[in-house]
Amino acid sequence: MKVFVFPGQGAQFTGMGQELYNTNPQAKELFEKANEILGWRISDIMFTGTTEELKQTKVTQPAIFIHSVVLAKCLGSDFNPDAVAGHSLGEFSALTAAGALSFEEGLTLVSKRAFAMQKACELKPSTMAAVLGMENAVIEEVCKEITDTAGKGVVVAANYNSHGQVVISGDIDAVAEAGEKLKEKGAKRVIPLVVGGAFHSPLMDPARVELAQAIEKAVITEPVCPVYQNVDALPHTNRDEIKKNLLIQLTNPVRWSQIVENMVADGATEFVELGPGSVLQGLVRKIAPKETQISGLQ
Repeated sequence: MKVFVFPGQGAQFTGMGQELYNTNPQAKELFEKANEILGWRISDIMFTGTTEELKQTKVTQPAIFIHSVVLAKCLGSDFNPDAVAGHSLGEFSALTAAGALSFEEGLTLVSKRAFAMQKACELKPSTMAAVLGMENAVIEEVCKEITDTAGKGVVVAANYNSHGQVVISGDIDAVAEAGEKLKEKGAKRVIPLVVGGAFHSPLMDPARVELAQAIEKAVITEPVCPVYQNVDALPHTNRDEIKKNLLIQLTNPVRWSQIVENMVADGATEFVELGPGSVLQGLVRKIAPKETQISGLQ
């Protein structure tokens, strides 16, 4: 079973997609189509922009989506997935590559998602931190304890990235306190992340509300293969289920380690990452059996 996986925010780099644009006429046409859909030349920022420009959520998310989906489309018949999945933003790339969303619809949704998340981040200071070497249950218990204490703020487990690597997300003070408590309980490291806000936490609810109308109106068709979605780590082909899961994705955790485990249990033996960077290849290596084939295209 061959599966294709798509990265999320943080995989971007200056020059992403430029070689593809310069050497593949189909890719060039899709990049120019993306510029037209957005109404501004995102390809210029992708190819020659500064790190700071690329780091803006409103740029990062559509940039990674475009790069990932263009790669899938340029593969032609070599894009032959038995299943797909994407990490956070990457779920939109996966759905588009698998034919559940058109390129235009997918990019429009991603752009709206990025702007909505940017606005939610500006409403209230918030942050995320990676917790290494701690059991999921202990992290969840500490987060719940702090969140349930009046005045402490919200902190939740937001990204289950691999065994022993979970990202927590929430109010700045709550995330800091959770980090200290987890270190006391034996966490190997707690690393603050340089992010715009508390993604995949209840603090993203304003973005969820703003995005809900666009997702409800979106034309979603049955994908060519099952899409393992972030909120439940299960394969979906039903349009209503896909839409429902997209609606709640922003405020719920990314269950990436569970997705990889479920894919392997369902017969996945080959993982191919499409998009900038190689983050997902590294995470899959930590989760999947040693004999699993893991590769990527960027």
